[in-house]
Amino acid sequence: MNIEIIAGSPRKNSVNFRVALYLKALLQERTEHEVNIIDVRQWPLPLQEMVFSTVEKTPDAFKPLAQQVLAADALILVSPEYNGSYTSALKNLMDYFPKQSRKAMGIVTTSPGAMGGMRASQQMQLLVGALFGILSPYMLITPGVDKKFDAEGNLLDPTFQKAVDTFVSEFLWLAESLKPEPVVA
Repeated sequence: MNIEIIAGSPRKNSVNFRVALYLKALLQERTEHEVNIIDVRQWPLPLQEMVFSTVEKTPDAFKPLAQQVLAADALILVSPEYNGSYTSALKNLMDYFPKQSRKAMGIVTTSPGAMGGMRASQQMQLLVGALFGILSPYMLITPGVDKKFDAEGNLLDPTFQKAVDTFVSEFLWLAESLKPEPVVA
């Protein structure tokens, strides 16, 4: 199975990206799934102008991005909270693609504050529904993200591991239920 983690912060020194790094390493350690990160900072998309419905119909500069999103079996959307919602960069990226019908989607929000992006998670639930994705019911809300993860994506706060483990196990259960691995005879 192919899992894409979309790191939605456009900020140069994003603390949000730390969580994406940690999740990628954890999923690669615990599963055989292909796990990658799509970093919105690497894709200077103008405001949504078209829909990349296939890789072939995508402008050359964005073909690698289209390949990643369209080939994904499941998505994890990671966003800091900006003014009570998720980032416009994440929304713009997702608007370039057709509906992600029947794909498992996990929501991860981050904030240096005490609420951990809780309001952003509410808005992201609406986004997943609008994309026709299937939302993993357990979200990873990450308060004090700058104290929980270092710049390399290492967990600094071991008490947060249980929340991460629950998110990952619930997300994987959903994703694997929707896209079971083929049986090799």
